[in-house]
Amino acid sequence: MLLVHPLIDPVILSFGFLQIRWYSLAYILGFILGLYLIKKINKKFSSPIKNKYIDDFFIWSIIGVILGGRLGYVFFYQLSNTIKNPVSMFYIWEGGMSFHGGLLGIIFSMLIFSKYKKIRFFQISDLVSTVAPLGIFFGRIANFINIELYGRITEFPIAMIYPTIDNNPRHISQIYEAFFEGIILFIILFILSKKNFHKNKFGLNTSAFLILYGIFRFFLEFIREPDSHLGLFFNFLTMGQFLCIPMILLGIFIIKKNKYE
Repeated sequence: MLLVHPLIDPVILSFGFLQIRWYSLAYILGFILGLYLIKKINKKFSSPIKNKYIDDFFIWSIIGVILGGRLGYVFFYQLSNTIKNPVSMFYIWEGGMSFHGGLLGIIFSMLIFSKYKKIRFFQISDLVSTVAPLGIFFGRIANFINIELYGRITEFPIAMIYPTIDNNPRHISQIYEAFFEGIILFIILFILSKKNFHKNKFGLNTSAFLILYGIFRFFLEFIREPDSHLGLFFNFLTMGQFLCIPMILLGIFIIKKNKYE
C-alpha cells in the first residue's frame, strides 16, 4: 500500500506575527493531559504526593523539558554549527528539540524539586515516566505533520511518499514511533502503575520507561532517515541510537540497585 503524505499545513492558525502550530499544540496537550493523569495515578500510592506539589512541579517540568530539549539539540545535533556561531543556539524560531536533552532537563528539574519539597525523587519520576509516552505520542504526530524525522527509502508493502522530500517510498517512521514509544509504552507503564504503586515500589516505572523507550527508539531508528549533517556512526548507528544506550543502562542500574521482588 503506497500512501502519499497529505501535506498538512504545520500552522493551525495565524494572526499576523502570531502563529499557532501543530508542534506547539502537541507540547500543550502533552503537558495538560500529563498533569491531569498524574493527579489521577498519584492516588494509587499508599502515601500520595499532595496535589499542590504536583501543580507546583508543572512549571518546573515545562522549563526542564524545553530548556533541556533545546540545549540537547544544540549540543547533540548542532555542536559544530554552535561552535562556529554560538549565538545560533538562541535561534529558537528555526526549531530544533532533542528528546534526550528534554529528558536530562526534566531529570534535573525533578532532582532539584524533590530536594526542595522533600519528596522522594523516584516517586515523582515514576509519575512523570508513566504519562510521558502520551506527550511523546503527540510530538511524533506533530513530526509527521511537519514532515520531519521521516523514514528511510523502503520496498516494504506499506510506505509513504513525502512530496516535499522526493518521490521515493519511505517508512512512516513517525507513526511507528508514535505507536510504540507513545501508545504501547503508555499501556505497559499504566498497567505497572496499577500493580506496583500501592506497594510503593519506587523507581520501577522510571526504570521501565528508560529501558523500553530506549529499546523501542533504538530499533525504530534503523528505519528512520539519519540526520543528513551527522549521518551514521561506523556506518551503522545514529546519534539517537547512541543516546539510547545510556538510557537503557541507567534503567537496568535502577532495577539492580532497588532489587525489586
